[in-house]
Amino acid sequence: MLDKLAEEINRIAREEREYVADLVQRIIRIPSPSCEEEAVVKLLKREMEDLKLPEVFTDSIGNVVGKFGSGKRVLVYDSHVDTVGVGDPSCWKVDPFAAVRRDDVIYGRGASDNKAGIACMVAGLKILARLAREGDFTLYVVGIVQEEDCEGLALSALLEEKQIAPECVVLGECTDLAINRGHRGRAEIEVVTRGRSCHASAPERGENAIYKMTPIVDGIKWLADRLACDPFLGKGSIAVTSIECATPSLNAVPDLCKIYVDRRIVPSDTRETIAREIDEIARFTKGEVRLSRYARPSYKGFTQEREKFFPAWTVEEASPAVAGAAATYQALFGNRPEIGKWVFSTDGNYSMGMRSIPTIGFGPAEERHAHSADDQVRVDDLWKSAAFYALFPFVYSA
Repeated sequence: MLDKLAEEINRIAREEREYVADLVQRIIRIPSPSCEEEAVVKLLKREMEDLKLPEVFTDSIGNVVGKFGSGKRVLVYDSHVDTVGVGDPSCWKVDPFAAVRRDDVIYGRGASDNKAGIACMVAGLKILARLAREGDFTLYVVGIVQEEDCEGLALSALLEEKQIAPECVVLGECTDLAINRGHRGRAEIEVVTRGRSCHASAPERGENAIYKMTPIVDGIKWLADRLACDPFLGKGSIAVTSIECATPSLNAVPDLCKIYVDRRIVPSDTRETIAREIDEIARFTKGEVRLSRYARPSYKGFTQEREKFFPAWTVEEASPAVAGAAATYQALFGNRPEIGKWVFSTDGNYSMGMRSIPTIGFGPAEERHAHSADDQVRVDDLWKSAAFYALFPFVYSA
């Protein structure tokens, strides 16, 4: 029975190969940095409405949601529609918003992270609509906003507002068609040093806040080799990612310096332990250490302040979610998938890390292309991902 269904879904997915490739190109051509996703959301909403789904809507924060089925097993597919910026345009070989297709590879900002993912999920809905067959599941396909800014924020807003209680979440983040079952968490930390400003012609009259920060930066570099390691997720990491100062002018000694620290964490790390690590380095120059907070309004004006601490998470390989995903892959493609993890962070830090909702990842494209000037996805990844998204609910709910 499963083999026959997989064969039919594969056939339809191949027929929809150009549809999903075209959809990826159309949404790449619409810039959608975090908090500016409205135009892409509207496009995806029209696509889902054309499928005559039971329900299509946008929620209060601005996520776009398509619902399929009415069974008792509730699944959520999560794929974010926002992207990071372009960076230096001269580093790109193609226009990052032209969605150039060359040798069956599509290039452009968001191709790998994560516009291909949401396009494939919508194509999966199209396959389900063409099958005209329902299982014992209710599926919500969600185009998530603001993920690049604050993972989990928009997913939590949706689940709380609509009182959706999924028993499994599937992330469309790039996995190179592997099944991912976890990743390290992360925290964004701010460190501030304060000095006393004076004219730069007589710096001895003041206290330079940048000089107070220098030993802290050196200490963070020293700390990087001494972080905890997890057998599956790997070693924690730490990096200073930005530095700024407040000064009356370029010929005045600055009285404030601030750095931002990206700290990737393993399950043994807590808010308290990661703060204490840097506190011990910063106390010699009276540096102030705190977790960053996020409170940017969405394109709809929705604001919810969040602490930028995102826990690490894993799902056991023997769990129904991972086993169901592996069985889905085997039925469609005739061999066992790779089971792995991400290096980067996803909405899974909320769904599994905070809510303990079994969460897996499967998606087109390679993680190494995310956030790069070589952002890309293979067209063959697209129809295969769409087929996976269409079959998985039947396998999982069987």
